[in-house]
Amino acid sequence: MEKGKTSRTAEAAAAQRAIHQLFDDEPKILVDPIAPKIVDVDGDPYKFAVAARDHPNMKLLRSNMVLRSRYTEDCLAEAVQRRVRQYLILGAGLDTFAHRQPPWGRSLHIFEVDHPLTQESKKERLAAAAISVPANLTFAPIDFQSVSLSDGLRAYGLDLATTTFCSWLGVTVYLTEEAIDTTFEFIARLPRGTEIVFTYIPPLETLSGVDAEVMAIASQSATSVGEPWISFFLPAQLETRLRRSGFCEVSDLPPEEAQEKYFKGRRDGLGTPPSVRLMRAIV
Repeated sequence: MEKGKTSRTAEAAAAQRAIHQLFDDEPKILVDPIAPKIVDVDGDPYKFAVAARDHPNMKLLRSNMVLRSRYTEDCLAEAVQRRVRQYLILGAGLDTFAHRQPPWGRSLHIFEVDHPLTQESKKERLAAAAISVPANLTFAPIDFQSVSLSDGLRAYGLDLATTTFCSWLGVTVYLTEEAIDTTFEFIARLPRGTEIVFTYIPPLETLSGVDAEVMAIASQSATSVGEPWISFFLPAQLETRLRRSGFCEVSDLPPEEAQEKYFKGRRDGLGTPPSVRLMRAIV
């Protein structure tokens, strides 16, 4: 990651959300009017996404980016109904929820956690687009090489005695299994009712067909920008880790359920990407 620049993979995810707003059919899987305003339209990820937007492989990747945010925000809405009042976004990248939050989001204190350089770049983009920072958003630029997640978040005002909803999208594949377990254990120590929704990727050798092709390309691309994939899991392996860490309720979003709920009847080629999975766990 270059000095003063956001993560290239975070940029690519935001570019896909922006393309969804501009080119895909209505209704949108994820309504995100902010993404097109803050992506670097001259950057390689955006240009590549536009050039290849109708390719089946690109549609599969785009489906993943919009599904993971939409599903997470649907789970967050349920959590707010249970009176959860803290939202912790781990590896926030160019996440835009805080800047397009619905009325029910205003009851939340939102914490965006990421590397200081990534957050610096995001704030510069928001300022250039004249997008204000909402009062209920706290940026938490934490360098995990020098401070723990617990100490870093405490310093930025996260109340460790308050039930919290956490999202962790597009991150686990870049971390060691030890770092993943450490994060699970931290979340599980928060009060009962705390919830996490996160993405993971199954072992590549378990994939086949277009799924295997798309994931191989994505993995090679991430490696080429210095962000290699290193951790892969089967659902049962993750459930064991989560329950061992202290989570009581664990559920994996089946691709068939996601297809029925979010993509049924679409004619733009978007559909559930079974190669990137979503898991939900509650303390």
